[in-house]
Amino acid sequence: MDDLMNWDAVAGRFTPPARLAVIGDPIAHSRSPQMHNPALKACGIDAQYVRVQVPVRNVAKAFRQFAASGFLGVNITIPHKFEALDAVDELDPLARALGAVNTLAIRDGRLFGYNSDGPGFLRSVKEAFGVEVKDLRVLILGAGGGAGRAVAVQCALKRCPRLVLANRTVSKATALADEVKQWSPETEVSVVAWTDEEVAEYMSQIDLIVNATSLGMKTDDAKLAPADALLPRHLVFDMVYRANGVTPLVEDAAAAGAKTVDGLTLLLHQGAISFEHWFDRPAPLQAMREGLRNALIV
Repeated sequence: MDDLMNWDAVAGRFTPPARLAVIGDPIAHSRSPQMHNPALKACGIDAQYVRVQVPVRNVAKAFRQFAASGFLGVNITIPHKFEALDAVDELDPLARALGAVNTLAIRDGRLFGYNSDGPGFLRSVKEAFGVEVKDLRVLILGAGGGAGRAVAVQCALKRCPRLVLANRTVSKATALADEVKQWSPETEVSVVAWTDEEVAEYMSQIDLIVNATSLGMKTDDAKLAPADALLPRHLVFDMVYRANGVTPLVEDAAAAGAKTVDGLTLLLHQGAISFEHWFDRPAPLQAMREGLRNALIV
């Protein structure tokens, strides 16, 4: 499905019928269907999850069409997470705090907006490293974007002891730092220009390093952190992943003996949280995990 259309006709074309979707622009690359459809099957839910291309400035219209056609929910990805904030009837307090909506639940025709980025990040850190964000000193690379903001605010809400916000445009990180301090005055917040020299100065004082940008998905992406400053005790969380191979940040961190995790785990837990909002039941994590693994093989 490539754009907005007659949803009553389209939804019925699928067996099982389409009742869940992910929207974006572009969207063909999304692996969310390969994760959610096995989950629906495992739970015996007669519905299918599909991709839908939605142009910018059409999110509110798309949401209403989904609701009119009997859809249960929608995931929202780039570039629609901010537009979705103003397209829902009721906004979850956490989504308001994080400043973006990436999960829509449709109940009795009403639109409920949630954010699973922050909670998905927390679950991923716990699964990958066996620790809680509240106990970690965190460096966020690319803190000026939406993902960086979500991670920073979520860390502040958990009262982490220290946050270092690195961004090419320092003014964006400074604005975020001011906001973070309002959520958690006890968190020590620093802002640095995203250069090897400045980042390296802080890395010895950090436990968790997070890449909150899309850099690393392509083979020609530059290194994100100075490799010689990575330590075996570091925990490294790359929010992106590669279908074939690892990202440069994960590769450098592993070579330094650090523990690593990439964005595939984040995608899994974001999806599980969305599933819980839609169906008010635990998500079948194993089925979703296997679906993602199979999607990478194809």
